[in-house]
Amino acid sequence: MESDDASAPPPDAASPDADSPDAAPPDAARQPVRRRLVEWDDPFIGVKAAAGLTGLEFLQAMIDGELPPPPIGKLVDMTLVSAEPGTATFTCTPNESHYNPIGIVHGGLVCTLLDSAAGCAVQTTLPAGVGYTSIEIKVSYLRPLHHDSGELTCVGRVVKPGRRVAFAEASVTDAAGRVVATATSSLLVFPLAATG
Repeated sequence: MESDDASAPPPDAASPDADSPDAAPPDAARQPVRRRLVEWDDPFIGVKAAAGLTGLEFLQAMIDGELPPPPIGKLVDMTLVSAEPGTATFTCTPNESHYNPIGIVHGGLVCTLLDSAAGCAVQTTLPAGVGYTSIEIKVSYLRPLHHDSGELTCVGRVVKPGRRVAFAEASVTDAAGRVVATATSSLLVFPLAATG
């Protein structure tokens, strides 16, 4: 049955109580939405090139800009800056887009840095046609990070290379040189599939 009062809102358009969990936040609490554009290159450019290069040659080609970085690097703003036999170094400057719900940099960003540095350190020891993947990582978080923590440096080092399993460690330091987190990692080593 329709209401005779044309000014009354329909039942589904009723405003929730101010104390209701469905109530909109007051105007003073609303903030402008922040945005970030992420662009990346075709990941298979690097995949195809990897088969013909040693791990160290492949990483150096990325550092030199001859090959594009993998999309994850663009997504989280991390950059491979150095690779030598048995070691790899990444940098990353955290920002608000890396925050978790409690207002600090998400541990997943730090874990991604550690995993990448440990993995790439192992990659520097591999011949052409051989790849790797993480099979285990243990992370110890030592201090929180914020958007003003400055540039992070993550260094990975091979502890024990191997033809089937390799072992590596990595550490992250903040702009003041304080250790933020450390990790140990085990990585499976395997032949890369041919790409066409």
